[in-house]
Amino acid sequence: MTAQQIPLRRRLPLPRLSASRLRTEVLAGLVVALALIPEAISFSIIAGVDPRVGLFASFIMAVSIAFLGGRPAMVSAATGAMALVVAPLALEHGVDYLLAATILAGLFQVVLGLVGVAKLMRFVPPSVMTGFVNALAILIFLAQVPHFAGEGWPVYALIAGGLAIIFLLPRLTTAVPAPLVAIIVLTIVTVASGASVPTVGDMGELPESMPVPFLPAVPLTWETLTVIAPYAATLALVGLMESLMTAKLVDDITDTRSPKGREARGQGWANVITGFFGGMAGCAMIGQTMINVRSGARTRLSTFLAGVFLLLLVVVLGDVVAVIPMAALVAVMVFVSIATMDWHSIAPATLRRMPWTETAVMVTTVVVVVATHNLAIGVIVGVLTSTALFARGVADLSGVTSVLDPEGGVRVYSVRGDLFFASSNELVGRFNYAEQGVDRVVIDLSRAHMWDSSAVAALDHAVDKFAKHGITAEIAGLNIPSEELHKDLSGTLNSAH
Repeated sequence: MTAQQIPLRRRLPLPRLSASRLRTEVLAGLVVALALIPEAISFSIIAGVDPRVGLFASFIMAVSIAFLGGRPAMVSAATGAMALVVAPLALEHGVDYLLAATILAGLFQVVLGLVGVAKLMRFVPPSVMTGFVNALAILIFLAQVPHFAGEGWPVYALIAGGLAIIFLLPRLTTAVPAPLVAIIVLTIVTVASGASVPTVGDMGELPESMPVPFLPAVPLTWETLTVIAPYAATLALVGLMESLMTAKLVDDITDTRSPKGREARGQGWANVITGFFGGMAGCAMIGQTMINVRSGARTRLSTFLAGVFLLLLVVVLGDVVAVIPMAALVAVMVFVSIATMDWHSIAPATLRRMPWTETAVMVTTVVVVVATHNLAIGVIVGVLTSTALFARGVADLSGVTSVLDPEGGVRVYSVRGDLFFASSNELVGRFNYAEQGVDRVVIDLSRAHMWDSSAVAALDHAVDKFAKHGITAEIAGLNIPSEELHKDLSGTLNSAH
């Protein structure tokens, strides 16, 4: 096969499911399941619904996305951002409307996936991605603070012990994920010592039965649609933004590529299924995904088992899970936040070398995400900031120089740079329209590029101004795209200058 025949979208082969790989996937799935429990309960509380709504959502989402998604090893479940979106709906109209909005949001995501919305990820600059990752690390840490702030030295000691195990155990062995060992050891220590510390059971009541499908009890009317549609649209956009950004991050960490269109559609169908099983809307969970990936998981099996283990833990082993100290899970999530942070990006040496515009975009993204607790809003603001700074940078023409023909009568202007709406006004002001002794002007654009109709209008305006002073202006050196644009639009635009 020649280089030209190699498909550009070919993905790297996934690890073969050997005995060691199977062990890694199983153990990673178990760690993720344990970490999902308090998160799902917390997000249910944020949404104002029963903990079972969040737990069932996490189970259904994880299992569904393992088959439907495009990014192996990525974990999807109930999330805080989605919970914040639907909280007003659940409070005002009840849980059935929340479930209906979840189903509709899933359908929106399927449609967006089909029309290629995932391709928009190419317009997310690296500086926004870095800000997204760093903000995420901060949010993961801040989310743990309520679980240990003011709880006393026993909790602090357990967290410190858990972190010590997580960081030091890999130096001895990597056969078992260090976070799983930390959870088991701290649970044994807590139970054996009889220490009075917050546990998973204190977070809320765990379900005692399996979820079953049912139709949300909402009237199938236009009024219902007008109530849930705005929430569903917001859920769809927020969920896709977080999921696609997380998929891109895992792509970078694992040096593999994943089909973002399939991921978008998979997230949609998973939310549709979740809504019919009594779960709230969900999307990719960056924290749990990082636990999964850092534990060595690389296939869909770990994601599937995370969902299965979650259900078994809360339904079958609920009494055992209830005694796990929250400090153990806090230690795991603090480790995740430390591992997620891009420390290189904030090193003084890096900041000194990095263009100030990229640093500004990264900082803006971080500040907005942390302030709003919404990754999607932060990413959108970051992209808009990056776009504004980019436009500002290219709005100034690189330069316009001129030379007069030694024999006189002809002035050649050489234009360098990008010509579009932000630079067109400046271009018009760079010419001398009443130069004595000149009867012909050549505007050389061989080192410039025309991007839009305003550039064509600016050149038309300049030619007209030269003509009013009896000077013939000629445009030369256009590249093919610029020439086609100029040919199609020249003479058809009303000058705005």
